[in-house]
Amino acid sequence: RKGRRGVFYNAVVNANTIFIGLPLNMALFGEAASKYYLMYYITNTVSIWTLGYMLLASDPMENSGDAKGGFDLKKLFSPPLIAVVIAFAVLLSGIRVITPIVETTKYLGSVVTPLALLYIGIVLADAGLHSIRFDLDTNLALLGRFVFSSIVMVALLKTAGQFMQLDSLEIKTFVIQAAAPVFAALPILTNETKGDIGYSTNVVTTSTILFILVVPLLMSILNIIHI
Repeated sequence: RKGRRGVFYNAVVNANTIFIGLPLNMALFGEAASKYYLMYYITNTVSIWTLGYMLLASDPMENSGDAKGGFDLKKLFSPPLIAVVIAFAVLLSGIRVITPIVETTKYLGSVVTPLALLYIGIVLADAGLHSIRFDLDTNLALLGRFVFSSIVMVALLKTAGQFMQLDSLEIKTFVIQAAAPVFAALPILTNETKGDIGYSTNVVTTSTILFILVVPLLMSILNIIHI
């Protein structure tokens, strides 16, 4: 219905790569998979703040007035994305970073996972289990997020594998990230663009909780099909 279309598209396509995707990837695959994770993170972030935001802005609820249109370039350049760009530039230029800075960034990086998990816990506590609803629109969004996105990613990687050599760790990282829950900022963006905030909050909450069951199931499937 009107006000849910932009939310639905975002729920199916854009994942929570920071607060859940990052700690999960580190726990499952360790530092070796971080380069693959960063590739997915950059693509996902650009998707959210370009086409994803425009789809939300073009789909306000009926009788809600005009949504905030346009695209704010400043929102695309979030601190994590800026950090990735700077780090990539330093890497390509061959600049040797002094040890104190390297050690400091390592210490800062080590607190990301526990802080992310605390944040997700706060979000779920605020939403409350009583707010969960499994209506048709929510069920379709969950199927898209967990099933359709995973199948599409596997198909794309299998096709790419015909033309280039893909590492097993790379494939698993992309598939797991593709099935991560709906990104946590979706309700905020939905509120900005006058969409269905209740539906948006519901898909974020349900996808985050159900992901506990999806991860072991998806990893088992990946191991069975020898990816």
